[in-house]
Amino acid sequence: MICSLKWLTLVVFFSALSAGTCETILILDLNADKKVRVNSENKVISWGNSAVHQSITAFIGQDIGRKVAGSGLPKWGKKDPLIGGHRTLHFKQQELVCFDEDAFDGLTTGKGYTWFSVVSVLEQRVGVKDVNSFFGNLRNGGKYEGLWGCLEDNNLLWAGVRNGKTFGRFDMNNPKLSGPVLQKNRYYLIASRMHKGHGNMKVELFLNDIKPVATVHFPVMPEANPSKLVVGQERDAVEHPGKESFDGSIARLLIYEGGLDDVKFRQQINELMKMYKIKRGE
Repeated sequence: MICSLKWLTLVVFFSALSAGTCETILILDLNADKKVRVNSENKVISWGNSAVHQSITAFIGQDIGRKVAGSGLPKWGKKDPLIGGHRTLHFKQQELVCFDEDAFDGLTTGKGYTWFSVVSVLEQRVGVKDVNSFFGNLRNGGKYEGLWGCLEDNNLLWAGVRNGKTFGRFDMNNPKLSGPVLQKNRYYLIASRMHKGHGNMKVELFLNDIKPVATVHFPVMPEANPSKLVVGQERDAVEHPGKESFDGSIARLLIYEGGLDDVKFRQQINELMKMYKIKRGE
């Protein structure tokens, strides 16, 4: 009888694994209230990861490719009553970089992802047309595989994922999920999700709600090779820094490895909206 119970326990455990209950892991939590290091000018030199991860420890400011020292560093904002007294990082075509080259590769090569970001936008300054990214891990060169969260020049929200099979902007291998135009100086909760798997996978984009504002199907390629994740820009674009960056503020960026199920996804949306005083709807 004892052996039978042990066998039944093992069966239940491995069934749970195969059903995906243990496949989502929080790998990144950038919280502007915590682990922010600044210099004497209140410019951010490091933003630490509040999630426990062996290699993703912090996002670091850099000036590579810039003519003015310190111009690549965002500023740490004061407590903002618009989001319940929480703090933000203010970006004006600046970026912070995670220098672990491979830490985020699995998000778009089969493991799936769920990301959430609390963002406020300003008027965008035109660099590369309609590419003003608040984060991304596109590869430098080649066909730029990876994922990104972006705004058009008029602050229309969009997000995407690229598999490295073709270069096109945009095509089936580089789909664009478009949302509404965001109002300036208002905070939004933006999220996107793709579940684990290869082949054609559903990708969703959300804004202030659990109902998606856009859905596409994306052919996941396990041989794709994304690069460093950058906050404030779509990639580590040292050859022309700031040209694909956004102007605005980020209070929070969460990334899960794997697609959260509907129950956990709803819980996370509700918790973040309550914490940051964000209202449902556009």
